Amino acid sequence: MTLPLAGLLVVSLEQAVAAPQATCRLADAGARVIKIERPEGDFARSYDDYVHGESANFVWLNRGKESVVLDLAREADKALFAALLAKADIFVQNLKPGAIAKLGFPIAQLRKKHPRLICCSISGYGETGPFASRKAYDLLVQAEVGLASVTGGPEAPARVGFSVADIGAGINAYQAILEALIARGRTGEGAEISVSLFDAMAEWMTVPLLSHEGGHPFKRIGLAHAAIAPYGVFKTKDGADILISIQNDREWRVLAGKVLADVALADDPRFATNRARVDHRALTDALVGAVFASFDVEPLMAMLQQADIAFARVNDCALLSQHPHLRRITVETPSGPASLPAPAALFNESRSYGPVPALGEHTERVRTEFMGAGD
Repeated sequence: MTLPLAGLLVVSLEQAVAAPQATCRLADAGARVIKIERPEGDFARSYDDYVHGESANFVWLNRGKESVVLDLAREADKALFAALLAKADIFVQNLKPGAIAKLGFPIAQLRKKHPRLICCSISGYGETGPFASRKAYDLLVQAEVGLASVTGGPEAPARVGFSVADIGAGINAYQAILEALIARGRTGEGAEISVSLFDAMAEWMTVPLLSHEGGHPFKRIGLAHAAIAPYGVFKTKDGADILISIQNDREWRVLAGKVLADVALADDPRFATNRARVDHRALTDALVGAVFASFDVEPLMAMLQQADIAFARVNDCALLSQHPHLRRITVETPSGPASLPAPAALFNESRSYGPVPALGEHTERVRTEFMGAGD
C-alpha cells in the first residue's frame, strides 16, 4: 500500500533530537528524507554506543533517511544543497537562529524562490524575542520553562528522565508540517514555520501555570496527587511498588470491600468522601499500605484487576523491556538490527521501517542524481 507522504522530498539540515524527531515521522509516513550532516556527522551519533556500538538516540530517530555529508563552507557543496532545495517539498533545519542565513540560504529568500516549499525551523527560543540568541538544550529549557519545578518530590525539582522538550518540539513541528501540506494542497503555497522548545513546553505547562495564576500553585509530591486520596504508591510484601488511583467515592467503596476487606471503611466519616480522605491522608494511606504489604505483587494485581481498580506497577526499564504490552519494530543499522518500541499510531495497513544510514552513505549517489555525473 502506498504510504501517505510517498513522493514527497524532505531536505533536513538537522542534528540532535528535535528536528530528527520530526523528519523521522515524515520518513515513517513515506517521504524521502535526505539528512544533511556535517563532515563530522550529526553529534547525536556519538551521544553513546548502546546499540551495537551505535547511539540509541541516533538509531531511534534516523531510520529510513539518506545521509549526505556536506561542508556548506565549500561552494560545490552549497551548489548541491541549493539543487536539493530546488526539488524539495519540505525543508527542516535546527541550526541556531540566523545560522542558515549566514550560510546564504535565508528562509525568506527560499520561500520567494520556491513558493511551494514548506520551511520549518526548530530552535530553543524561536527566531525572535529576548532569548532568541541564547543557547538552549533540552534540560536547560525544562528548567527555564518551569517544568522542573513541578516534577519530582517535595525535596527538590527534577528533570523529566528523557528529552521531553526536544521531543515535544519535534512532534509539534511534524504536526505543523502536515497542516502546511494540507494547506498547500488547496492553495499551492508553501509555508514558513518556526517551532521552539520553549514554546512547546510552555504550552504543555498550561495547567500548572493557570493553577498558579489562580492562586493554587502546584506542589511537587512525587507519585501522588495533591487533591485525591488514596492516589499514590504502596509497597507489596515482595517489594514491588504499586500505584493506585481512586478517583471517586464509588471506587473507594469497591476498594474497601473487595481489596481492603473492610466494608465499614466505606461509611466511616474519616474516609467516606474524597475530601475526608485527603484530610486524613496519612491514616488513609496507612490503611491501604498495611493491606498491600500483606500480599505479593502478582496476587495483589490480580485482585485489583478483578475489582476494576485503576492501578499500575511502578516499573523500571528492565521491566519495560519484558513488558507483555510493549509493541516493537526492528530497524536495520550499520552494525546490526535494533529492536525499538513501535510508534504509537496503529494503522490498518502494516508498515515497514527503513534502515539507519551510515554517515555519508548516500552522498555520492545523491550528488550524481541532483548535480549530474562529473559535477
